[in-house]
Amino acid sequence: VFAMQSEPLAQYKEKYESYKNSGMKLDMSRGKPASDQLDLSGYLLGILEDDKDCVLENGIDCRNYGLPAGIPQIRKLFGEILGVSPKNVIAGGNSSLNMMFDTVSHAYTKGVAGCTPWGKLEKVKFLCPVPGYDRHFGVTAYFGIDMINIPMNSDGPDMDIVEKYVENDESVKGIWCVPKYSNPSGITYSDETVRRFAALKPKAKDFRIFWDNSYALHDITDTPDTLLNLYEEALKNKNEDIVFMFTSTSKITFPGGGVACFAASDANIAWALESIAYQTIGPDKLNQLRHAKAFPDFASVRAQMEKHRAIIAPKFKAVIDCFEKNLSGIPGVSWTKPNGGYFISLELPEGCASRVVKMASEAGLVLTPAGATFPYGKDPRDTNIRIAPTYPSVDELEKALDLLVCCIKLSV
Repeated sequence: VFAMQSEPLAQYKEKYESYKNSGMKLDMSRGKPASDQLDLSGYLLGILEDDKDCVLENGIDCRNYGLPAGIPQIRKLFGEILGVSPKNVIAGGNSSLNMMFDTVSHAYTKGVAGCTPWGKLEKVKFLCPVPGYDRHFGVTAYFGIDMINIPMNSDGPDMDIVEKYVENDESVKGIWCVPKYSNPSGITYSDETVRRFAALKPKAKDFRIFWDNSYALHDITDTPDTLLNLYEEALKNKNEDIVFMFTSTSKITFPGGGVACFAASDANIAWALESIAYQTIGPDKLNQLRHAKAFPDFASVRAQMEKHRAIIAPKFKAVIDCFEKNLSGIPGVSWTKPNGGYFISLELPEGCASRVVKMASEAGLVLTPAGATFPYGKDPRDTNIRIAPTYPSVDELEKALDLLVCCIKLSV
Protein backbone atom coordinates (compact mmCIF):
# COMPACT_ATOMS: atom_id res chain seq x y z
CA VAL A 1 0.00 0.00 0.00
CA PHE A 2 2.84 2.40 0.85
CA ALA A 3 4.45 1.83 -2.55
CA MET A 4 1.16 2.53 -4.31
CA GLN A 5 0.77 5.84 -2.44
CA SER A 6 4.39 7.01 -2.66
CA GLU A 7 4.75 6.62 -6.41
CA PRO A 8 2.23 9.32 -7.44
CA LEU A 9 3.48 11.63 -4.68
CA ALA A 10 6.97 11.25 -6.10
CA GLN A 11 5.60 12.24 -9.49
CA TYR A 12 3.95 15.35 -8.01
CA LYS A 13 7.17 16.27 -6.21
CA GLU A 14 9.13 15.92 -9.45
CA LYS A 15 6.59 18.07 -11.30
CA TYR A 16 6.68 20.66 -8.51
CA GLU A 17 10.46 20.89 -8.69
CA SER A 18 10.27 21.37 -12.46
CA TYR A 19 7.91 24.30 -11.94
CA LYS A 20 10.30 25.82 -9.40
CA ASN A 21 13.04 25.69 -12.02
CA SER A 22 10.86 26.93 -14.89
CA GLY A 23 10.90 30.64 -14.01
CA MET A 24 7.11 30.91 -13.87
CA LYS A 25 5.92 34.32 -12.72
CA LEU A 26 2.16 34.63 -12.42
CA ASP A 27 0.17 36.76 -9.99
CA MET A 28 -3.36 35.55 -9.19
CA SER A 29 -3.62 37.36 -5.87
CA ARG A 30 -6.38 39.77 -6.91
CA GLY A 31 -9.56 39.62 -8.96
CA LYS A 32 -8.48 41.85 -11.81
CA PRO A 33 -10.00 41.98 -15.30
CA ALA A 34 -7.72 40.72 -18.06
CA SER A 35 -6.44 43.05 -20.77
CA ASP A 36 -8.95 41.76 -23.31
CA GLN A 37 -11.72 42.73 -20.91
CA LEU A 38 -10.31 46.24 -20.61
CA ASP A 39 -10.14 46.42 -24.41
CA LEU A 40 -13.95 46.09 -24.50
CA SER A 41 -14.19 49.66 -23.19
CA GLY A 42 -11.46 51.27 -25.27
CA TYR A 43 -14.00 53.33 -27.18
CA LEU A 44 -14.80 55.32 -24.03
CA LEU A 45 -11.47 57.12 -24.34
CA GLY A 46 -12.57 59.02 -27.44
CA ILE A 47 -16.33 59.10 -26.98
CA LEU A 48 -16.38 62.85 -26.22
CA GLU A 49 -15.57 64.18 -29.68
CA ASP A 50 -15.78 67.94 -29.16
CA ASP A 51 -16.65 70.68 -26.67
CA LYS A 52 -20.37 70.41 -27.40
CA ASP A 53 -20.35 66.82 -26.14
CA CYS A 54 -19.39 68.11 -22.69
CA VAL A 55 -22.62 70.06 -22.14
CA LEU A 56 -25.70 68.31 -20.70
CA GLU A 57 -29.21 68.87 -22.00
CA ASN A 58 -29.93 71.18 -19.06
CA GLY A 59 -26.99 73.38 -20.09
CA ILE A 60 -24.54 72.28 -17.38
CA ASP A 61 -20.97 72.15 -18.65
CA CYS A 62 -19.30 69.00 -17.31
CA ARG A 63 -15.89 70.61 -17.67
CA ASN A 64 -16.74 72.98 -14.83
CA TYR A 65 -17.52 72.75 -11.13
CA GLY A 66 -20.84 71.54 -9.77
CA LEU A 67 -23.22 68.60 -9.33
CA PRO A 68 -21.68 67.09 -6.17
CA ALA A 69 -24.10 64.15 -6.38
CA GLY A 70 -23.10 63.38 -9.97
CA ILE A 71 -24.69 63.90 -13.36
CA PRO A 72 -28.37 62.88 -13.71
CA GLN A 73 -27.76 60.25 -16.42
CA ILE A 74 -25.37 58.24 -14.29
CA ARG A 75 -27.51 58.54 -11.16
CA LYS A 76 -30.40 57.16 -13.20
CA LEU A 77 -28.30 54.28 -14.57
CA PHE A 78 -27.02 53.28 -11.14
CA GLY A 79 -30.57 53.54 -9.85
CA GLU A 80 -31.62 50.94 -12.42
CA ILE A 81 -28.71 48.66 -11.51
CA LEU A 82 -29.47 48.81 -7.78
CA GLY A 83 -33.23 49.15 -7.98
CA VAL A 84 -33.57 52.57 -6.35
CA SER A 85 -34.71 56.02 -7.41
CA PRO A 86 -32.07 58.31 -9.00
CA LYS A 87 -32.58 60.77 -6.15
CA ASN A 88 -31.27 58.11 -3.79
CA VAL A 89 -27.95 57.80 -5.66
CA ILE A 90 -24.71 59.74 -5.37
CA ALA A 91 -22.29 59.09 -8.25
CA GLY A 92 -18.65 59.63 -7.41
CA GLY A 93 -15.20 58.72 -8.68
CA ASN A 94 -13.81 55.43 -9.89
CA SER A 95 -13.75 53.51 -6.59
CA SER A 96 -16.64 52.19 -4.51
CA LEU A 97 -14.06 51.19 -1.89
CA ASN A 98 -13.13 54.87 -1.63
CA MET A 99 -16.79 55.74 -1.06
CA MET A 100 -17.06 53.02 1.60
CA PHE A 101 -13.95 54.33 3.34
CA ASP A 102 -15.31 57.88 3.26
CA THR A 103 -18.65 56.68 4.65
CA VAL A 104 -16.96 54.96 7.59
CA SER A 105 -14.74 58.01 8.09
CA HIS A 106 -17.77 60.34 8.14
CA ALA A 107 -19.46 58.11 10.72
CA TYR A 108 -16.26 57.93 12.74
CA THR A 109 -15.68 61.68 12.87
CA LYS A 110 -19.17 63.20 12.68
CA GLY A 111 -21.57 60.42 13.60
CA VAL A 112 -24.66 58.96 11.92
CA ALA A 113 -28.28 60.00 12.45
CA GLY A 114 -27.33 62.57 15.10
CA CYS A 115 -25.59 59.91 17.20
CA THR A 116 -22.20 60.17 18.91
CA PRO A 117 -19.34 59.88 16.38
CA TRP A 118 -17.94 56.36 16.40
CA GLY A 119 -14.48 57.72 17.14
CA LYS A 120 -15.67 59.08 20.49
CA LEU A 121 -17.13 55.77 21.65
CA GLU A 122 -15.26 53.37 23.88
CA LYS A 123 -16.08 50.40 21.64
CA VAL A 124 -17.28 50.05 18.03
CA LYS A 125 -17.86 46.67 16.39
CA PHE A 126 -18.51 45.49 12.84
CA LEU A 127 -19.86 42.10 11.85
CA CYS A 128 -17.77 40.40 9.17
CA PRO A 129 -19.16 37.42 7.23
CA VAL A 130 -16.28 35.00 6.63
CA PRO A 131 -14.67 34.14 4.38
CA GLY A 132 -15.06 37.67 3.06
CA TYR A 133 -13.49 40.62 1.27
CA ASP A 134 -10.09 41.55 2.68
CA ARG A 135 -10.34 45.23 1.73
CA HIS A 136 -13.56 45.61 3.72
CA PHE A 137 -11.73 44.26 6.73
CA GLY A 138 -8.83 46.60 6.01
CA VAL A 139 -11.11 49.66 6.22
CA THR A 140 -12.49 48.76 9.64
CA ALA A 141 -9.06 47.71 10.90
CA TYR A 142 -7.69 51.12 9.83
CA PHE A 143 -10.18 52.87 12.11
CA GLY A 144 -9.52 50.48 15.00
CA ILE A 145 -13.02 49.01 14.82
CA ASP A 146 -13.38 45.56 16.39
CA MET A 147 -14.37 42.88 13.90
CA ILE A 148 -16.52 39.85 14.70
CA ASN A 149 -16.50 36.79 12.46
CA ILE A 150 -19.92 35.69 11.21
CA PRO A 151 -20.06 32.27 9.51
CA MET A 152 -21.24 32.23 5.89
CA ASN A 153 -23.80 29.60 4.97
CA SER A 154 -24.95 28.61 1.49
CA ASP A 155 -27.69 31.27 1.68
CA GLY A 156 -25.61 34.08 3.17
CA PRO A 157 -24.43 35.08 6.65
CA ASP A 158 -25.78 33.13 9.61
CA MET A 159 -28.71 35.40 10.35
CA ASP A 160 -29.41 33.92 13.79
CA ILE A 161 -25.99 35.19 14.88
CA VAL A 162 -26.39 38.50 13.01
CA GLU A 163 -29.73 39.20 14.66
CA LYS A 164 -28.39 38.30 18.10
CA TYR A 165 -25.55 40.81 17.81
CA VAL A 166 -27.42 43.61 16.03
CA GLU A 167 -30.51 43.54 18.20
CA ASN A 168 -28.76 43.19 21.57
CA ASP A 169 -25.40 44.98 21.35
CA GLU A 170 -25.44 48.77 20.93
CA SER A 171 -21.73 48.81 20.09
CA VAL A 172 -22.41 46.89 16.85
CA LYS A 173 -22.55 49.64 14.24
CA GLY A 174 -22.29 47.84 10.92
CA ILE A 175 -21.94 44.70 8.86
CA TRP A 176 -20.02 44.19 5.61
CA CYS A 177 -21.98 42.39 2.87
CA VAL A 178 -21.22 41.33 -0.71
CA PRO A 179 -24.72 40.01 -1.34
CA LYS A 180 -24.45 38.71 -4.90
CA TYR A 181 -21.61 36.37 -5.88
CA SER A 182 -19.90 37.03 -2.56
CA ASN A 183 -16.17 37.53 -2.42
CA PRO A 184 -14.74 34.87 -2.29
CA SER A 185 -17.42 32.17 -1.99
CA GLY A 186 -19.52 33.28 -4.96
CA ILE A 187 -22.79 32.60 -3.14
CA THR A 188 -25.82 34.90 -3.42
CA TYR A 189 -27.94 35.78 -0.40
CA SER A 190 -31.31 34.04 -0.41
CA ASP A 191 -34.61 35.95 -0.39
CA GLU A 192 -35.14 34.91 3.22
CA THR A 193 -31.71 36.26 4.21
CA VAL A 194 -32.40 39.60 2.50
CA ARG A 195 -35.80 39.87 4.20
CA ARG A 196 -34.22 39.21 7.58
CA PHE A 197 -31.67 41.95 6.92
CA ALA A 198 -34.46 44.33 5.96
CA ALA A 199 -36.38 43.53 9.15
CA LEU A 200 -33.46 43.98 11.58
CA LYS A 201 -34.27 45.97 14.71
CA PRO A 202 -30.86 47.33 15.71
CA LYS A 203 -30.18 48.27 19.30
CA ALA A 204 -27.97 51.05 17.89
CA LYS A 205 -29.82 53.80 16.04
CA ASP A 206 -26.68 54.34 13.91
CA PHE A 207 -26.28 50.71 12.82
CA ARG A 208 -25.88 50.38 9.03
CA ILE A 209 -25.71 47.51 6.55
CA PHE A 210 -22.81 48.16 4.14
CA TRP A 211 -24.32 46.45 1.07
CA ASP A 212 -21.46 46.23 -1.45
CA ASN A 213 -23.22 44.93 -4.55
CA SER A 214 -20.05 44.86 -6.66
CA TYR A 215 -21.08 41.90 -8.79
CA ALA A 216 -24.72 42.83 -9.42
CA LEU A 217 -24.40 42.18 -13.18
CA HIS A 218 -21.46 39.78 -13.29
CA ASP A 219 -23.17 36.57 -14.38
CA ILE A 220 -21.21 33.78 -16.08
CA THR A 221 -23.86 31.11 -16.69
CA ASP A 222 -27.22 30.69 -18.39
CA THR A 223 -28.80 30.29 -14.95
CA PRO A 224 -27.65 33.40 -13.07
CA ASP A 225 -28.48 34.02 -9.43
CA THR A 226 -31.10 36.60 -8.54
CA LEU A 227 -30.88 38.93 -5.55
CA LEU A 228 -33.91 40.35 -3.78
CA ASN A 229 -33.93 44.15 -3.57
CA LEU A 230 -32.87 44.98 -0.01
CA TYR A 231 -33.90 48.62 -0.24
CA GLU A 232 -37.45 47.75 -1.33
CA GLU A 233 -37.74 45.19 1.44
CA ALA A 234 -36.45 47.71 3.98
CA LEU A 235 -39.03 50.25 2.77
CA LYS A 236 -41.78 47.70 3.47
CA ASN A 237 -40.55 47.62 7.05
CA LYS A 238 -40.12 51.42 7.23
CA ASN A 239 -36.50 50.54 7.89
CA GLU A 240 -34.79 52.07 4.86
CA ASP A 241 -32.32 54.13 6.89
CA ILE A 242 -30.30 51.04 7.90
CA VAL A 243 -29.14 50.46 4.31
CA PHE A 244 -25.98 51.84 2.68
CA MET A 245 -25.58 50.46 -0.87
CA PHE A 246 -22.51 50.61 -3.11
CA THR A 247 -21.50 49.49 -6.59
CA SER A 248 -19.30 50.61 -9.46
CA THR A 249 -18.37 50.05 -13.09
CA SER A 250 -14.88 48.89 -12.07
CA LYS A 251 -15.33 45.48 -13.70
CA ILE A 252 -17.69 46.76 -16.39
CA THR A 253 -15.37 49.36 -17.95
CA PHE A 254 -12.04 50.37 -16.37
CA PRO A 255 -11.12 49.55 -12.74
CA GLY A 256 -8.82 52.57 -12.76
CA GLY A 257 -11.22 54.85 -14.60
CA GLY A 258 -14.80 53.82 -13.89
CA VAL A 259 -17.60 55.36 -11.86
CA ALA A 260 -18.80 54.34 -8.39
CA CYS A 261 -21.91 55.14 -6.43
CA PHE A 262 -23.46 55.32 -2.98
CA ALA A 263 -27.21 54.67 -2.71
CA ALA A 264 -29.36 55.14 0.36
CA SER A 265 -32.50 56.66 1.87
CA ASP A 266 -33.33 60.34 1.57
CA ALA A 267 -32.02 60.97 5.08
CA ASN A 268 -28.77 59.09 4.45
CA ILE A 269 -28.18 60.84 1.12
CA ALA A 270 -28.54 64.21 2.86
CA TRP A 271 -26.10 63.01 5.55
CA ALA A 272 -23.54 61.89 2.95
CA LEU A 273 -23.78 65.12 0.99
CA GLU A 274 -22.83 67.07 4.14
CA SER A 275 -19.40 65.46 3.96
CA ILE A 276 -19.09 65.57 0.18
CA ALA A 277 -19.76 69.31 0.18
CA TYR A 278 -16.45 69.79 2.00
CA GLN A 279 -14.54 67.14 0.07
CA THR A 280 -15.15 68.32 -3.49
CA ILE A 281 -16.84 70.97 -5.60
CA GLY A 282 -17.85 68.21 -7.97
CA PRO A 283 -16.82 64.74 -9.15
CA ASP A 284 -15.17 63.90 -12.47
CA LYS A 285 -18.24 64.67 -14.53
CA LEU A 286 -16.43 64.18 -17.84
CA ASN A 287 -15.77 60.56 -16.93
CA GLN A 288 -19.34 60.15 -15.77
CA LEU A 289 -20.46 61.63 -19.09
CA ARG A 290 -18.27 59.18 -21.02
CA HIS A 291 -20.03 56.34 -19.25
CA ALA A 292 -23.45 57.89 -19.78
CA LYS A 293 -22.82 58.12 -23.52
CA ALA A 294 -21.41 54.59 -23.68
CA PHE A 295 -24.39 53.18 -21.76
CA PRO A 296 -27.50 55.17 -22.59
CA ASP A 297 -29.74 52.55 -20.97
CA PHE A 298 -29.68 49.45 -18.80
CA ALA A 299 -29.85 47.13 -21.82
CA SER A 300 -26.53 48.48 -23.11
CA VAL A 301 -24.85 47.59 -19.81
CA ARG A 302 -26.28 44.08 -20.05
CA ALA A 303 -24.85 43.76 -23.57
CA GLN A 304 -21.42 44.81 -22.27
CA MET A 305 -21.59 42.19 -19.53
CA GLU A 306 -22.31 39.45 -22.07
CA LYS A 307 -18.98 40.32 -23.71
CA HIS A 308 -17.24 40.02 -20.35
CA ARG A 309 -18.96 36.70 -19.75
CA ALA A 310 -17.59 35.29 -23.02
CA ILE A 311 -14.06 36.01 -21.77
CA ILE A 312 -14.45 35.01 -18.13
CA ALA A 313 -16.68 31.93 -18.25
CA PRO A 314 -14.08 29.62 -19.88
CA LYS A 315 -11.62 30.50 -17.10
CA PHE A 316 -14.05 29.55 -14.37
CA LYS A 317 -14.80 26.33 -16.25
CA ALA A 318 -11.07 25.56 -16.43
CA VAL A 319 -10.77 25.87 -12.64
CA ILE A 320 -13.84 23.77 -11.86
CA ASP A 321 -12.87 21.10 -14.41
CA CYS A 322 -9.34 20.89 -12.98
CA PHE A 323 -10.54 20.63 -9.40
CA GLU A 324 -13.14 18.00 -10.24
CA LYS A 325 -10.60 15.93 -12.16
CA ASN A 326 -7.75 16.16 -9.66
CA LEU A 327 -9.14 16.96 -6.22
CA SER A 328 -12.49 15.16 -6.01
CA GLY A 329 -12.71 12.72 -3.15
CA ILE A 330 -9.82 14.12 -1.13
CA PRO A 331 -11.04 14.46 2.48
CA GLY A 332 -11.37 18.07 3.57
CA VAL A 333 -11.03 19.52 0.06
CA SER A 334 -13.99 21.36 -1.48
CA TRP A 335 -14.70 24.38 -3.64
CA THR A 336 -17.58 26.61 -4.67
CA LYS A 337 -19.14 26.62 -8.14
CA PRO A 338 -20.45 30.16 -8.54
CA ASN A 339 -22.79 31.41 -11.25
CA GLY A 340 -20.92 34.70 -11.42
CA GLY A 341 -18.57 37.13 -9.74
CA TYR A 342 -14.78 36.98 -9.78
CA PHE A 343 -13.74 34.25 -7.35
CA ILE A 344 -13.87 30.60 -6.37
CA SER A 345 -13.43 29.69 -2.72
CA LEU A 346 -11.20 26.68 -2.12
CA GLU A 347 -11.32 24.84 1.22
CA LEU A 348 -8.47 22.58 2.31
CA PRO A 349 -7.93 20.41 5.37
CA GLU A 350 -7.19 22.32 8.55
CA GLY A 351 -3.70 23.79 8.67
CA CYS A 352 -2.99 23.39 4.94
CA ALA A 353 -3.84 26.73 3.30
CA SER A 354 -0.71 28.62 4.38
CA ARG A 355 1.53 25.76 3.33
CA VAL A 356 -0.05 25.52 -0.13
CA VAL A 357 0.19 29.29 -0.72
CA LYS A 358 3.83 29.30 0.37
CA MET A 359 4.73 26.36 -1.89
CA ALA A 360 2.98 27.99 -4.86
CA SER A 361 4.82 31.25 -4.25
CA GLU A 362 8.19 29.50 -4.14
CA ALA A 363 7.42 28.01 -7.56
CA GLY A 364 6.38 31.37 -9.08
CA LEU A 365 2.61 31.48 -8.53
CA VAL A 366 1.33 34.27 -6.26
CA LEU A 367 -2.06 33.54 -4.70
CA THR A 368 -4.14 35.60 -2.29
CA PRO A 369 -2.42 35.22 1.10
CA ALA A 370 -3.92 32.49 3.27
CA GLY A 371 -6.01 34.19 5.93
CA ALA A 372 -6.72 37.28 3.82
CA THR A 373 -10.42 36.39 3.63
CA PHE A 374 -10.73 36.78 7.42
CA PRO A 375 -10.44 39.85 9.67
CA TYR A 376 -6.90 40.64 10.78
CA GLY A 377 -5.62 38.18 8.14
CA LYS A 378 -6.20 35.26 10.51
CA ASP A 379 -8.09 32.24 9.28
CA PRO A 380 -8.57 30.37 12.58
CA ARG A 381 -8.47 26.97 10.87
CA ASP A 382 -6.07 27.89 8.04
CA THR A 383 -8.27 26.27 5.40
CA ASN A 384 -9.38 28.93 2.89
CA ILE A 385 -7.72 30.07 -0.34
CA ARG A 386 -9.37 32.58 -2.66
CA ILE A 387 -8.91 31.61 -6.31
CA ALA A 388 -8.97 34.56 -8.73
CA PRO A 389 -9.04 33.15 -12.29
CA THR A 390 -9.87 36.22 -14.39
CA TYR A 391 -6.51 37.92 -15.00
CA PRO A 392 -4.33 35.19 -16.60
CA SER A 393 -4.93 33.78 -20.05
CA VAL A 394 -6.49 30.31 -20.24
CA ASP A 395 -3.08 28.81 -21.08
CA GLU A 396 -1.44 30.55 -18.11
CA LEU A 397 -4.34 29.54 -15.90
CA GLU A 398 -4.02 25.87 -16.83
CA LYS A 399 -0.31 25.90 -15.88
CA ALA A 400 -1.11 27.68 -12.63
CA LEU A 401 -3.80 25.13 -11.80
CA ASP A 402 -1.45 22.25 -12.56
CA LEU A 403 1.07 23.73 -10.12
CA LEU A 404 -1.65 24.40 -7.53
CA VAL A 405 -2.79 20.77 -7.69
CA CYS A 406 0.82 19.66 -7.12
CA CYS A 407 1.05 21.89 -4.04
CA ILE A 408 -2.22 20.56 -2.66
CA LYS A 409 -1.35 16.91 -3.30
CA LEU A 410 1.97 17.37 -1.50
CA SER A 411 0.37 19.22 1.43
CA VAL A 412 -2.84 17.43 2.42
